[in-house]
Amino acid sequence: MPILILDANQRSALAATRSLGAKGIHIVVADETEKTLAGTSKYCRESLVYPSPYENPEAFIATLKKDCVEHAIKVIFPMTEITTSLVLKHRHEFKEVTLPFVSFETFDGLTDKWKLFELAQKLDIPIPTTYFVSANQDLRQIYPRLQFPVVLKPYRSRIWSHGRWIQAAVKYASSVRELKNRVAEHEYLNQHPFLIQEYIRGQGQGIFALYDRSQPVALFAHKRLREKPPSGGVSVLSESIELNPFMCNLARRILENANWHGIAMVEFKVSDEGMPYLMEVNARFWGSLQLAIDSGVDFPWLLYRLASGEPLKSSNGYKIGIKNRWLLGDCAQLYKLLLGNETSPQLTFAEKWRALAQFLNFFEGNTRYEVNRWNDLSPFLFELKHYSGSKTPKPQ
Repeated sequence: MPILILDANQRSALAATRSLGAKGIHIVVADETEKTLAGTSKYCRESLVYPSPYENPEAFIATLKKDCVEHAIKVIFPMTEITTSLVLKHRHEFKEVTLPFVSFETFDGLTDKWKLFELAQKLDIPIPTTYFVSANQDLRQIYPRLQFPVVLKPYRSRIWSHGRWIQAAVKYASSVRELKNRVAEHEYLNQHPFLIQEYIRGQGQGIFALYDRSQPVALFAHKRLREKPPSGGVSVLSESIELNPFMCNLARRILENANWHGIAMVEFKVSDEGMPYLMEVNARFWGSLQLAIDSGVDFPWLLYRLASGEPLKSSNGYKIGIKNRWLLGDCAQLYKLLLGNETSPQLTFAEKWRALAQFLNFFEGNTRYEVNRWNDLSPFLFELKHYSGSKTPKPQ
């Protein structure tokens, strides 16, 4: 049964391609560019190009429909929020294709952070102190209540604005003046809703999940050891950990309230005192997908079997202490750590040397390299080339 994996420049797409291709599944990948990260893998059979879902969503859907017919596609795995959203919104146009995911409305309810944090309050899920800011709202009444630093969180990672998608990013402010400047600088803050949240010091942890019509099939936990940027962002070094019963219960409360079906990652920040605070829900495949596969929970394969109508039994655990390292992302975070201004507070000279020593630990026995693998080296060579200055979109 051929499968089409979208967003082929994503590392999650590469992980899914390797997982399913190694099992003999016919893999077709697609993205906006002819050459892609997942497309260079030896496990990819075909590569397709589609119009930008960000700039021309109608043409993207039309091309996808045509490709599904011409290549006999039976299952689609989108990897990013935008492609997932578009495919689910047009689900009725893909009658011959299986999409093992929830409805668009359910997906939208958890990816909209405004709606998510309102839901979390109703479900008694711990969240940072949060102020909901509507578009063009006067912030002067909020200023006296803030304890800096604060986090400015857009209600979505991509926002439809003035006829095109704009990328939105979390920002930080250490004073009222800095907060005003951040809002004034960014369209997604000064013309759209956003959240002002308490800054939680702690470690990023997450619960990965696969559900079959509201029933959990597989659960997995990880912690972030290093991120890009260092102040918080994409995981570049992560580790599998035991399921924390309390945090697992929080994640299940959110997903089961939504009658979840398919995959999701519920992300928390665990404070220095040990309290997990909800950060977001990735209602799609996530960046550190390869970690779960290497640890024994093969989410792409499980989801493919679910799409095929195969009844699934609950997962029986996984290896603890396995680490996943995205090497080039780790290089970028080290650069920012040593030379940039991404950390708060700034690191001392001794702390920077310690960070460098940790980075240079290349031979830890339980560490797997996410992209650079000897049995499938082409994706790493592709990534290396495009990280060194090509105009082609860099793998994410």
